[in-house]
Amino acid sequence: MSLEQLLERLRNDPSFLASVTAWKVLPPREARMSPFPARTDPRLIQALRARGIASLYSHQALAMEEVLAGDNVVLVTPTASGKTLAYNLPVLNQILSDPSSRALYLFPTKALSQDQLAGLYELIGALGEDIKTFTYDGDTSPTARKAIRNAGHIVITNPDMLHTGILPHHTKWIRLFENLRYVVIDELHQYRGIFGSHVGNVLRRLKRIAAFYGSKPQFILTSATIANPRELAATLVEEEVTLIEENGAPAGEKHLILYNPPVVNQQLGIRRSSLLEARRLALEFLKAGVKTITFARSRLFVEVLLTYLREAFPGGPGRRERVRGYRGGYLPLERREIERGLRQGEVLGIVSTNALELGIDVGELQAAIITGYPGSIASVWQQAGRAGRRQGVSAAIVVASSAPLDQFLISHPDYFLGRSPELGLVNPDNLYILANHTKCAAFELPFADGEGLGKKTVDDLLAYFEEQGLLRHTASRWYWSTDSFPAEDISLRSAASENFVIVDTTAEPRVIGEVDRLSAPTLIHEGAIYLHQGEQYQVERLDYENFKAYVRRVAVDYYTDAELAVQIKVIEVFKESRSDLAARFFGDVLVTALPTMYKKVKFHTHENIGAGDIHLPEEQMHTAAYFLSLEPALTGTMTREELEGAVLGLSHLVGNVAPFYLMCDPRDLQSVPQVKGTFTGNPTLYLYDSYPGGIGLSERLFEIDRIIFSSALDLVAGCPCENGCPSCVGPANEVGPGAKGATEKVLRALAEQRLK
Repeated sequence: MSLEQLLERLRNDPSFLASVTAWKVLPPREARMSPFPARTDPRLIQALRARGIASLYSHQALAMEEVLAGDNVVLVTPTASGKTLAYNLPVLNQILSDPSSRALYLFPTKALSQDQLAGLYELIGALGEDIKTFTYDGDTSPTARKAIRNAGHIVITNPDMLHTGILPHHTKWIRLFENLRYVVIDELHQYRGIFGSHVGNVLRRLKRIAAFYGSKPQFILTSATIANPRELAATLVEEEVTLIEENGAPAGEKHLILYNPPVVNQQLGIRRSSLLEARRLALEFLKAGVKTITFARSRLFVEVLLTYLREAFPGGPGRRERVRGYRGGYLPLERREIERGLRQGEVLGIVSTNALELGIDVGELQAAIITGYPGSIASVWQQAGRAGRRQGVSAAIVVASSAPLDQFLISHPDYFLGRSPELGLVNPDNLYILANHTKCAAFELPFADGEGLGKKTVDDLLAYFEEQGLLRHTASRWYWSTDSFPAEDISLRSAASENFVIVDTTAEPRVIGEVDRLSAPTLIHEGAIYLHQGEQYQVERLDYENFKAYVRRVAVDYYTDAELAVQIKVIEVFKESRSDLAARFFGDVLVTALPTMYKKVKFHTHENIGAGDIHLPEEQMHTAAYFLSLEPALTGTMTREELEGAVLGLSHLVGNVAPFYLMCDPRDLQSVPQVKGTFTGNPTLYLYDSYPGGIGLSERLFEIDRIIFSSALDLVAGCPCENGCPSCVGPANEVGPGAKGATEKVLRALAEQRLK
């Protein structure tokens, strides 16, 4: 059965349509072509024509013209629109005219780096020129590394390797830094939050070293749909950037279907499992012979879905491997083998985390099943874009879970079809992050008095490091004075520098993973079940002082969920706004978190089957927070139960809806309700950045909170449950039977009241 026939059958299936909240057909789009820019090297034109490329898409030609004119460029077009060629052409054009020129390509993952290398090799092969291109990452052999440093025209790497393997050893990379003309940053939308804030500082260090060797590279950035691409790009590279967003690439017809699993308990508002519905839908496509990718939000869900699909779709003798999994934790060779199987048609179905969200070439996929909202609209479009390339019909189905964020999204289909409402936020000047990279920069090159990392001087930090014995101040310069290697101790993926190492002691001791310090108390306390690659490990001992957790493999039918007692103390208020009904603030807070107990939760049924105490010290963190105080004029007529329900309902709703607009992972922003606030004396809701120093999320929330109140109001008012459920204010047995009405009343007042 063809995909078109299957879609037609689903259109005529009343049981399927009953769960569809939107079915949009995006029409095919014709290509808009442009000639090669006048300054394109004839050898490059000849090589492209030999590959059947007689002209460029309009956005490719415009990007090349802007780059050749000397501008930094950020290109924002959908998946499969030819962004790779848009940056490869100006880079190769420059190297052809000046063979001493060098370029550095940054991709957020090693898998994407390897994939891009293969495509670049093909184009260079067609040129027939000696343009040496290499990947430089953790998998690169020591013998190859020396050759790359000496001869690489194009070096492909990732921010982590640039941070630890290239910048600290710049004296071995003199040829690269002396001749660095271009820095390509792909998948710009991935560089947000903590990761983006770290990468902003890595780029500061890169520019500082390049300037030391006499070069000033241009930046070429590409991104999927994002609300503020020029702002994000300009913040990361700290220079003016030209935005190109008119897409000239063709596209085939795409069906975008938003699917809400049916309600199985009307009173409690509980829906059928999104995982089970994704399994059922994926089987429909696979049995019809449609090449399908199914996305799941966690490694565990990938393994569960993969097991289900293989059981139900064996495909005959020797064909079980036609459905494969793909996620972090697989060995590189295994991932390459899966990618090759997809491209060659040996694999019909694949189940993946967002590891395949990026532009890795996996051949022609026709359908994408997205299990649960993946955290951003950009991710939804990236995952949907994996199905269907430039011709033919494709389909993407978003299967919502019962979470408030999913339910909000599934009932607002216009967010998918219009401009993305999401922002990529970074804060490179976060004190914790800036301080760590200042140490790295001082190790790489001495600082002169008054010199900054970025646009701000760092003299105060340098003086502090001198007091710590890390630096020595001589003749107006600051020199690194210890044997330590600071970059090795700093992870770009978290704010805290210390990570806990997970050691498996089932047989011979071996390291199987790591957990950042802020997450350790709830994930790897003694007695916890640590999940890794679908395997279960029990934490036998947590060595808190030496940052090690010792685990043993077990086979149990439960996982653990820890509880934190969180206290918040306001340190300083930077912004405030008041009305008769509410007061809102943005400022610095001290968050104290004490893990108290953990529950054993049975798989599948989610029933509690036991509990235990956690004996760990409290953790303190200075961060930024948004806090909202409800005045007596709004809450004065409420009973105690209604008041508690309203604050808990607000915390549940706003805490889930806000990340949707802030384009952050829900874990990046934590909400804490206080029925009697310690700062205001009134019912107060705190939402704080989950990282030391803050990364700009709560400050942005202060600016757009009324939009979030309106969206939360739409969600709770449109929820069909009676007294509260997981899809709106939270389960009625946790928030109280009056919570839904009280929360709706408060949200309506907040959405309509103009604050001063």
